[in-house]
Amino acid sequence: MISSTQMRPGMVIKFNNELYSIFSVNHRTPGNLRGFVQARMRSLRNGAMTEHRFSSEDKVEKAMLEEIEMEYLYDDGEYFYFMNTENYEQMHLTKDLLGDATNYLIPQLKVHVEFYEGKPMSVELPSTVDMTVVETEPGLKGATVSNVTKPAKMETGLVVQVPPFIVEGERIRVNTAEGTYQERA
Repeated sequence: MISSTQMRPGMVIKFNNELYSIFSVNHRTPGNLRGFVQARMRSLRNGAMTEHRFSSEDKVEKAMLEEIEMEYLYDDGEYFYFMNTENYEQMHLTKDLLGDATNYLIPQLKVHVEFYEGKPMSVELPSTVDMTVVETEPGLKGATVSNVTKPAKMETGLVVQVPPFIVEGERIRVNTAEGTYQERA
């Protein structure tokens, strides 16, 4: 158990018998009232965002998650298959659990899968992923870096805004947090 004032973004807590990932924490001490902690949390069960006001004296249970490095293998339309990089055991996860992470899953991508009591809870992607452009408008001759962009479809179906000099078949680095073009890979 930890004090509510020790909560930090990214931490996973057990609250009302459910697991929540802390999104933001704001510690407030209004004039003549007792201090409190305003926390925005995302439910790991259904992905819903909620806000809760904790008293400064409240205790919350920090969930102990086991993090295992796994390699993404393939998907069969329904399940996404991963392999444990230490013991080579394979497991499958559903699209519901993975959410938007499915847009960045390319074969041989190493990810961290977080488990709670042996059950997978979430997947942590690397900060950037190198992907191949499969469809975009033709490149412009002599195009230089500017603020003009064009849509490009990646191998996973994700659409990213890229500079005009990027052509089909080229590999680019995509930021997984924002889904934005970073550079050529």
